[in-house]
Amino acid sequence: MPRIRSWPAGPKEPVLEGFAGYKVGMTHAFIVDYRKRSTTAGQELSVPVTVVEVPPVRVVAARVYRTGPYGRNVVGEVWTDRPDEYIGRRLPLRPATAPETRAAFGTVPGDEVRMVMQTQPHLITGIPTKVPDLFEVRVSGADPGERRRYALEQLGREIPAEEFAQEGEFLDVVAVTKGKGFQGHTKRWGVKLQPRKNSKHRRMIGTLGPHNPSFVSYRIPQAGQTGYHRRTVYNLRVLKVVRDPRSDPVTPLGGFPHYGEVRSACLVLHGSLPGPAKRLIRFRLPMRRRVASVEKVDLRYLSTRSKQGA
Repeated sequence: MPRIRSWPAGPKEPVLEGFAGYKVGMTHAFIVDYRKRSTTAGQELSVPVTVVEVPPVRVVAARVYRTGPYGRNVVGEVWTDRPDEYIGRRLPLRPATAPETRAAFGTVPGDEVRMVMQTQPHLITGIPTKVPDLFEVRVSGADPGERRRYALEQLGREIPAEEFAQEGEFLDVVAVTKGKGFQGHTKRWGVKLQPRKNSKHRRMIGTLGPHNPSFVSYRIPQAGQTGYHRRTVYNLRVLKVVRDPRSDPVTPLGGFPHYGEVRSACLVLHGSLPGPAKRLIRFRLPMRRRVASVEKVDLRYLSTRSKQGA
């Protein structure tokens, strides 16, 4: 699961700054180019799109953090008294929060409010597990009291994806790339092969560096772990929010390879995302916002042709 280390400032009213879903696969769509400075601006063109299934997430806890000399520490915590039946597969069930602890949640000194959320993979069929994933999401807002009241109001509630993302908005995507294990110099860094008559190895660099200074710099391409890294893709545009795939089909003929059929709400994003199918994808409000207003996306065709050559 990818970890989000920084959050944007966000709007002044309390809103959810993150969400999560499961990567389904890719297809293509025909849209009217919305990029004003593009050479094809206003013209219809084919673009690659990625489908992410986003069943509703459930809020299980609210936390208040205080920043000290050694980082952030939890100074207040409230858990829901209506836990999901599947949360016990991830961690031991917490007892109901005492009323005095819940009342003190709004006055405990702190500078950041976050909500602990769980995914609901039992609502979809493409993920071979019912164990939920837990993650934290920051609550934005200018007034700390409103942020805490908002977090308490959301406890135990299911939040659908359309409350977080709308068509035309930009999102940051944080995910873990495909793992490729221990690989050599050429596959890991793409360095040039040695000449055919090289005396030792062809798929290796020519030198590790000079004799003086006599150490190997970190800039030297060497073999090692390849893939399975946390990566962030900035400003991916939401082209479509599908609330009911039964009335608005997204699944191609024969299903998505390695995933199957989309049966819950899903997001269609412009471009590619890190990681393989079925992997957890986390979303965040954009850190490097490009536009302030949401424009209408003219999506004219979304391909549902078979991805298996049938």
